[in-house]
Amino acid sequence: MEQNLTYEEAYAELKKIATEIENESVSVDVLAGKVKRASELITYCQGKLRSTEQGVNNIIKQMESKKSPE
Repeated sequence: MEQNLTYEEAYAELKKIATEIENESVSVDVLAGKVKRASELITYCQGKLRSTEQGVNNIIKQMESKKSPE
């Protein structure tokens, strides 16, 4: 997977692949490659989402620990 690929780019490519497969515009000869690429993109997007979720949770914890008691 490309290191400089953004989530939005990966998601857009994944949507394009899904549309091609749904519209049956992908030949049988290239279908396996498209499915493999889609699997890679899904894994990449899931990893980005998990990483973002962890980052947001850490920020929230830091904010909560800095709150002054009332």
